[in-house]
Amino acid sequence: MKRSATLLALGVLLALAPAMPPQTPAGGAYPVMLPFDSPEIREMLRKIDAAGSHAIPDLGVRKDPNYAATSEDVEPFRGITPYKEHFLEQMEYAGPGRAIPEPEDVKTVKIGFIGPIMSTVSVATGGKSHEESLGIKMLQGARLAIEQANARGGYLKRKIPFELVVANDNGLWGSSGNEIIKLAYLDKVWAILGTIDGANSHIAIRVALKIELVMLNSGDTDPTFIETNIPWVARCIGDDRQQSYILADYLYRKMQFRRVGLIRSSNRYGRFGVREVVDSSRRLGFPIVMEMAYKVGSTDFSLELERLRNARVDAVVHWGDAREGALILNQMRREGMNQPFFCCDRCVQSEFVELAGANAEGVICSYPWNPDRRDPKLEAFKKAFRERFGEEPETYAAHAYDGMNMLIWAIQVAGLNRARIRDMIAYMPAPWPGVTGDIRLSAALDDVGEVFLAKRENGRWHYYSREDLGIPRGRIPARDRVSRAVAGVEQRREP
Repeated sequence: MKRSATLLALGVLLALAPAMPPQTPAGGAYPVMLPFDSPEIREMLRKIDAAGSHAIPDLGVRKDPNYAATSEDVEPFRGITPYKEHFLEQMEYAGPGRAIPEPEDVKTVKIGFIGPIMSTVSVATGGKSHEESLGIKMLQGARLAIEQANARGGYLKRKIPFELVVANDNGLWGSSGNEIIKLAYLDKVWAILGTIDGANSHIAIRVALKIELVMLNSGDTDPTFIETNIPWVARCIGDDRQQSYILADYLYRKMQFRRVGLIRSSNRYGRFGVREVVDSSRRLGFPIVMEMAYKVGSTDFSLELERLRNARVDAVVHWGDAREGALILNQMRREGMNQPFFCCDRCVQSEFVELAGANAEGVICSYPWNPDRRDPKLEAFKKAFRERFGEEPETYAAHAYDGMNMLIWAIQVAGLNRARIRDMIAYMPAPWPGVTGDIRLSAALDDVGEVFLAKRENGRWHYYSREDLGIPRGRIPARDRVSRAVAGVEQRREP
């Protein structure tokens, strides 16, 4: 993307989020983090130093018992033991980057942000780009975390401020790679938070691999994002795989549906988002009877709904953006289709409710966290966000806030060295105490913490855990030793 377009995007965002006075804490409190110093962290740093330029630090490669804490009855090939299973063993970084000394001529500590913040037209996203509202929320959460860190002294080792460097991920194929290069070599950022679009995320992380730059994702729920075995990549949001598991359990175990139909967007988000719903349905013995795709931006879904009606489905699952979800629901109800309607997490938005009106009542969506849980750090975040932006935070803002704070913590602990920052993220000594809940990273550095179902009841969303719904996670095969990340997933309870 041309630099002029990037500058235009920055101007738009600066107008949306004017600078906060650097010495005024947003909300008056520093967010809860892991400690900057502890015996365990000191030991990690000692091992990194002892390894020098050419050895790999003995930080302990984690190994998971199975991939993504998948229950036994929805695992592939569960009747046999596969010759090899992927994504179970943590990837190591074996390069010499840990020995690069911290630069002396740094006036600010730059952290990159890349997300869809300016509208464009893109074949990669199925036509006109459609994620700008999500990207702007993500940027607000990241900006708040940076401002709070600066209000508490910035980068404590050097007493210099953090600086957020913003890039637009506009959906044009390949542009995200160009933006990563600019952030790394021209802006000289130490880590990057982003992005949302699945196709662009995949390009961005491959460039980050070559550059050797940490990229923490807080908005792309594509399950395949983490299946690249790139040691520089992590994700702090529950993906569509985790959300599909709880949705499938609810559909078939709780509600006893037997004929479920799918309608999804024809872009990558819809195509990859439903894969685990499809696979889980088949493995539980109730294959999806009809899957229909629509073009992003459509307003008439007559053909898709006619075929779902003819398939005599008991329930309909939609995977796509809020706008299309609401339009599909309204058209279903107008045509006399009264089947229960289920959606992905993108429909838990005001746009869906405004367009769907009374039809939104009773809709159930998968969701990566519980915004209503009682948690002092969540309440402090909501208060700070309202004071800063004049509105309530939503999921993209909250996860970006958590992700940016994870990067800030890693920099405070590791110093200005990209490889060491990566090590801190990869070998966090405990789950991250996020405002979205405890973030438990698997060996593949994916968030395998608890996910929820959101149900529209009496004019608002209510959030239900597996325990609330009476559908506990199925047995997880214990074929090998359990990692620190997956151990305790079933025991986790919200405060």
